[in-house]
Amino acid sequence: MQLIVGRIGKPHGIRGEVTVEVRTDEPETRFAPGMVLRTMPGVNPRGIPEPVAGSGVRYEAPDELTVEAARWHQGRLLVAFEGVLDRDVAEALRGTLVTVDSADVAAPEDPEEFHDHQLVGLAVVTPAGERLGEVARIDHAPASDLLVLRRPEGRTALIPFVRAIVPEVDLAGGRVVVDPPAGLLDL
Repeated sequence: MQLIVGRIGKPHGIRGEVTVEVRTDEPETRFAPGMVLRTMPGVNPRGIPEPVAGSGVRYEAPDELTVEAARWHQGRLLVAFEGVLDRDVAEALRGTLVTVDSADVAAPEDPEEFHDHQLVGLAVVTPAGERLGEVARIDHAPASDLLVLRRPEGRTALIPFVRAIVPEVDLAGGRVVVDPPAGLLDL
């Protein structure tokens, strides 16, 4: 499974550097010089591939990009990829998603920490065993992470991923135990 670690943004300067919208907790590892990242076309909120600005045509990014250098500048990650030598090629990469294979990602050392891909698809049950649905995705909100629960009737519910509400995550058993306060699933 490919895990998105960033989205290429606008070019920075004239020598091919690009800004990267980071989507990983370990940018220093994922964007280290020599790292090979797979690419996926970026999509807009409606799921349609993004065209290159002003051209109406989507640039086909190479299947892989190798990080040549990365640095932080005014709170943004700037990355130089091998073979991207000028602003025009950098602009053509805008919107491209960069990924790593989940098999190449080490498990967290903390037993109470999980990668998003480990949780998606797990059954969500109450402490009594009643099935509430399954984890559709994880939203990373400022206050806490949220489990997005896909309910059997098709609705979704947001569950704060805090120990008081989510007392157990059983990866081996394929389930997350949730003890929601009254009314939480009705919002």
